Amino acid sequence: MNLRPPQPDRRGFALIMVMIAIIVLSVMAAILAYSMRVEARLSMNVNNNPQLVWMGRSGVQLDCWLIAQEARLPYTSLNEYCFGGPGAPDETNGPLAALAPGQPQNLAHYQLGSNSWVSIQNIDQERLFNVNVASASQIQAVLNLMGVDAGAAAIVSDSILDWVNQGDDPRISGAKNDYYQNLNPPYNCKEAPMDNISELLLVRGITEHPNIYFGGMDSNSTAPVFHHQLGFGGPPGAEDYPFGLKNVFTPFSNGHVNVNTAGLNVLAIVLGGDTNIAAAVMQLRAGPDLQDGTADDQPFKNVSQLQMAGVAPQVMGALAQFCTIKSTTYEATVVAHLGDVSRVFKAILVLSGNSVNVYNFYEEN
Repeated sequence: MNLRPPQPDRRGFALIMVMIAIIVLSVMAAILAYSMRVEARLSMNVNNNPQLVWMGRSGVQLDCWLIAQEARLPYTSLNEYCFGGPGAPDETNGPLAALAPGQPQNLAHYQLGSNSWVSIQNIDQERLFNVNVASASQIQAVLNLMGVDAGAAAIVSDSILDWVNQGDDPRISGAKNDYYQNLNPPYNCKEAPMDNISELLLVRGITEHPNIYFGGMDSNSTAPVFHHQLGFGGPPGAEDYPFGLKNVFTPFSNGHVNVNTAGLNVLAIVLGGDTNIAAAVMQLRAGPDLQDGTADDQPFKNVSQLQMAGVAPQVMGALAQFCTIKSTTYEATVVAHLGDVSRVFKAILVLSGNSVNVYNFYEEN
């Protein structure tokens, strides 16, 4: 007779342990595979970075060639190839004449290889005011069109002039080191030309009200931003503006405003705040379809032609001093694509004669 107690069946327990082990090993394998994939992608990005930089430089050089070819024209207009347009009528016998209709779109996305290409965009800086040489009256005109109240406008205007000009004593409503050193954190008044338009955010009057720089509602609020181009802000304290200083100022330009490329706000300020004549100028240069950058554009061949839009002859002499029909400074944005990896590069291109010089090439974060 067997007197030993019956032994428990351990096969079920062993099966559970095996299943747990398989699950743990599967999770570890998945984590390892994901980690290797991430490391491979990081390694690929590191390896691709020099290639993307050189692609960006290649895109800038291509852009320089386009701008140099179009420098043969006596004017700059928005329908030129370098702006992604169909080409100006005067380019029919130029080096770019072989480009087929629609080719500028291919240039904007220029194929460098089977899996690599660059995208190019240009913004001429003469469509804006140069903040480094702007006068007090020009800055005040901008702020008035924005609808900034007189007290704030005086502070911003004087402080901008104090920021870009040397001198120990601030203007009546301006600011120098004594003001900026009491901020948290403290910093010095630059007293030199701006290198980047975002420096305006450091200037007294704009540091407290950054929407003067950005436009629209207060940048710290969730209210919608105004998208219309013209109009005046609400009552004092509402702090809503139809556009911001960043939309009309640049630190790079030849100091003149190109009436063939300037937007409605800039033209209105140039024309003494007359928005109706500014709109008429844009309609005249846009041609029959009323669209800038198309084949039927009719750019001005000289500043005196503004009279056709209703500009009074007696003000033409003053306009000729700070208006132009030719741009010489461009902000180029080049996006280099390599497979599904891309990098954005920017450069300032300056036209001198028929050659283009590259300044301030950098990768945008």
